[in-house]
Amino acid sequence: MPPAPCRRTDGRQLSSSVKRFYTEGLGWKVQQDYGVSVFFEPDGGSPVGFYGREGLADQVGTSPEGSGFSGLVLTYVVRSEARVDEIIAEAEKAGATILKPAGTLPWGGYGGSFADPDGYIWSLGYSAQGKDQPYAE
Repeated sequence: MPPAPCRRTDGRQLSSSVKRFYTEGLGWKVQQDYGVSVFFEPDGGSPVGFYGREGLADQVGTSPEGSGFSGLVLTYVVRSEARVDEIIAEAEKAGATILKPAGTLPWGGYGGSFADPDGYIWSLGYSAQGKDQPYAE
């Protein structure tokens, strides 16, 4: 898993004021708004997503309560299911804790998640629908 730009996803309480802050205040464009999550495309940067804290914790296989979940998930997008499997195996061999083994995701993609030795959570994903993802490995 080489270092590469990734989508950053932050678990928080979503509100219209949060969306206004980033769109009207900072000038970010909404890439996609799903209601439970919203993804922005900063000018020239990697996408940044905000997701409801409980839903994001559930998505990566941890509890939204206490010290087990900081609310920050680093998302790494790849171009095949096989690559998701490879990275999960590499991470586990390197000492990561697998939170969700690779598999089909509720929204139809394929992915898994792990925590690095310091507890930072990485979510890996692939979607056959994502044709234009220049940040994907």
